[in-house]
Amino acid sequence: MNGFFGAVKDNAGFVGVCLVAVVVMVAIAYGFEKAAKKVNGDTDRVLATRKVVMIGMFAAISGILYCFDFALPIAPSFYKLDFSELPALIAGFAFGPVAGVLVEFIKEIVKLLLKSTSTAFVGDLANFLIGCMLVLPASVIYQFHKSKRSALIGCAVGTVVMTVFGTWFNAVYLLPTFAKLYGMPLDAILGMGAAINAGVKDITSFVILMVAPINIIKGVGISAITMLVYKKLSPIIKYGNTPQESVKAAD
Repeated sequence: MNGFFGAVKDNAGFVGVCLVAVVVMVAIAYGFEKAAKKVNGDTDRVLATRKVVMIGMFAAISGILYCFDFALPIAPSFYKLDFSELPALIAGFAFGPVAGVLVEFIKEIVKLLLKSTSTAFVGDLANFLIGCMLVLPASVIYQFHKSKRSALIGCAVGTVVMTVFGTWFNAVYLLPTFAKLYGMPLDAILGMGAAINAGVKDITSFVILMVAPINIIKGVGISAITMLVYKKLSPIIKYGNTPQESVKAAD
């Protein structure tokens, strides 16, 4: 806990930037959600009481999952794969894009309280933004037309957006920032990639061969699990009923 608040104090300026990014993401999600509600004739509040409770629960699960990240042999060990976007995507499908983005944000707080930060919040901001690039497009598309087909399209679009954004963001911001943060020449980082894949020649080939595959694996994996479990979980998440109970209630 002291490590978390100490890190906030030491990096107050960047924390402010992070909070601005969160506000922007929430505002975008809110705008799309209101538009979807208008199209569908939905009069429910964006943040009803049950939604708030479920957002907190999914964020806690997501934060715990975030702590269990692991490296893959296709990239340097500082690149980690985790499945913390899974609860956020399920929440986004069930309650809308605002819920998905808020789960992503609160997840970062949970993780920081459990493990603090080793990157002066740079990696945490990146995780939030890149996670939103999967959750936000997928949940927005699904909210406009709730069907299995639109869910599949949403997941596919989200995976593509996350991969493209994550690859670009690593090239123009993350890698140069990490190199500066740790006093490590960028060429040394690229050399770590070249030791794994001889095709790495520069920062562009690095992110294409190292970063993009991880984002694709993450997006496809999370999307596949969501498609498998969401229909069964949806009645419980939304109403506290099993699918059978929901059918009886409708009868």
